[in-house]
Amino acid sequence: MSKPSLPQGTRDFDAATVRKRNYIFTTIKAVFELYGFQPLETPAMENLETLMGKYGEEGDKLIFKILNNGLNNAEKADKIKAGFEQVMEGRSSKDITERALRYDLTIPFARYVAMNYNQLTLPFKRYQLQPVWRADRPQKGRYREFYQCDADIVGSRSLINELELAAMYAAVFQKLGLPVEIRINNRKILTALAVQCGGAEKMIDIAIAIDKLDKIGIDKVKEELAERGLSEKQVNLIQDFLEINGTNEQKLARLKSIFTDNPTGREGIQELEYILLNSEFKTQNSTLVLDVTLARGLNYYTGTIFEVKATGVKIGSIGGGGRYDDLTGLFGVPNVPGVGISFGVDRIYDVLTELNLFPADVYSGTRMLFFNLGTAEATKAYELMQGLRSEGIACELFYETVKFDKQFKYAEKKGIPYVAILGSQELEAETIIIKNLRSGVQEQVTFAGLRNYNFDEKA
Repeated sequence: MSKPSLPQGTRDFDAATVRKRNYIFTTIKAVFELYGFQPLETPAMENLETLMGKYGEEGDKLIFKILNNGLNNAEKADKIKAGFEQVMEGRSSKDITERALRYDLTIPFARYVAMNYNQLTLPFKRYQLQPVWRADRPQKGRYREFYQCDADIVGSRSLINELELAAMYAAVFQKLGLPVEIRINNRKILTALAVQCGGAEKMIDIAIAIDKLDKIGIDKVKEELAERGLSEKQVNLIQDFLEINGTNEQKLARLKSIFTDNPTGREGIQELEYILLNSEFKTQNSTLVLDVTLARGLNYYTGTIFEVKATGVKIGSIGGGGRYDDLTGLFGVPNVPGVGISFGVDRIYDVLTELNLFPADVYSGTRMLFFNLGTAEATKAYELMQGLRSEGIACELFYETVKFDKQFKYAEKKGIPYVAILGSQELEAETIIIKNLRSGVQEQVTFAGLRNYNFDEKA
């Protein structure tokens, strides 16, 4: 029998890891709720037709397809064989697969809005914290199964929404103690750039190539643009655009000079200017930066786009999103504007770990272990333990009567800060000894006074 193993790009999470991840989830969720968003959950799998064609050429390749049930059906053998041949050629076949694991939370959300549009109170603000799956190449900060935490607003074109989303990013990372750069751009500017390179239809090709700039560098981006049919003059124009730098004000001025005669470009610049002028973060941790190289390769973005990067850490984006003003049109409900952001929990976890930013109390589980020193003693200890549990203090009673040393080691290995020792003498005197394993200090407390013992103050 081979050794047990995990699928590549997935992980197990031990107790300490789960607690740290829950700290991130709780922080993000609290900010979502503070800004008036309500929770939503959708199924792990969607119909394949719901997902395909929504993420662009690159994204479609990364969708995990699920084989249909009953593929051993002899009556369909020929269809199944033909279907497998199609799948091996990179195409889809309903005889083989009709469903897939969700690639992100945005398209399932758009599908939900389309199905329930007449029952929703608009603008509809929802948040969603669930895992997604991508058949990507695993590497640091990139997994095949990972969580996304999304917040979206549909039914409003107001740029106040973009201000709110940027402020939510700043609020979350302030609470996490993580310095970040919130980068913004606008897809209308990229559309204007495409027009100056021969036509708006080139925008997706340009965005997909530019989106890889951080990973492959400008020379490879130029090569890819050439492969996608752009001329040398057009590629050089894009390179000049990508080399725009300076302060936010200087970049805006340069963009205005480039797109003076392009209404779409001017509209995108005005939207960016509004966001940059009106975003006031009550934090020193977050900086809002105009980044003309930001493209977001997904097909559905139409306006402002976001990306968040941690400062001082070499890792990809830890958040991203943008405006998509007709995403529900893909499902038969046109002209529903929307905008949203996402937090990459797994990368945020890696960054907080690398920078040692998790608070000390995030690891806490059981606060006190009651030693088991005999039948009568354990019976009383159990009664006292239940009293503390009713007060919200997490406790355990060691499962059997063994030497002190073994019970101490159990507490130390689990990181339990206190032990309660109740022997025959203490039982008779109606007292209990509490020892702080971190400081080594121990105190004698009466049974009646145990519930008033301040564990946090003495930690």
